[in-house]
Amino acid sequence: MVINIVSALILAYLVGSIPSGLIVVRIANGKDVRQVGSGRTGGTNAMRAAGWLAGALTGLLDVLKGVASGWLAGSLVPGTEWIKVAAALLAVLGHNYSLFLAKKNADGRWRLQGGAGGATALGGAIALWAPSWHYLLPLGVLIYLFIGYASLTTISMGFFSIVIFGYRWLSGQGNWIDIAYGVFVLGVVLWALRPNLERLRQGTERVVGLRAYFKKRFNSGS
Repeated sequence: MVINIVSALILAYLVGSIPSGLIVVRIANGKDVRQVGSGRTGGTNAMRAAGWLAGALTGLLDVLKGVASGWLAGSLVPGTEWIKVAAALLAVLGHNYSLFLAKKNADGRWRLQGGAGGATALGGAIALWAPSWHYLLPLGVLIYLFIGYASLTTISMGFFSIVIFGYRWLSGQGNWIDIAYGVFVLGVVLWALRPNLERLRQGTERVVGLRAYFKKRFNSGS
């Protein structure tokens, strides 16, 4: 049992560490996504580097990493919810701090690179309760299109996971440990998005979605 638990957690981290955006963009146009925009490997930056199709494919693959982590945990340690929660969280951590993207800084220290974790967090929530995407995905799309900040879209995955799993627990349908997943994921993505939060505070964060479209149209017409 102990071997299965350790194997599930290690595999979850390694699956989460697969740099989907780096691979997709490299195949699409040969660029290194880490040298574009924010330098992250998630879907938004992949879209900047290689277009919307590369961004969508990256996002889908990142979601599947979170789903796979829960599937692996459920297969290796069936019937243990906290293992699935831990595995899903480790997939997000792997995405944000990928073992495959270790880089040595100028000061000689090693640093793990990756994304911000939004898509993989969605996948982890799906692994814990499959219908969660019915709520998380539309809410994320609405925030992306109408509020117009990719960083807030990412943060919403953690926030709304807390709301959804909290409601399920209070209504007697879910496990309280699933709420912990949302809490920890929210903390992980907030930590990863510290520069974005500072830009939001300063009013200089990059605008996306329909806000970006109308802003561009307005500026081109003025």
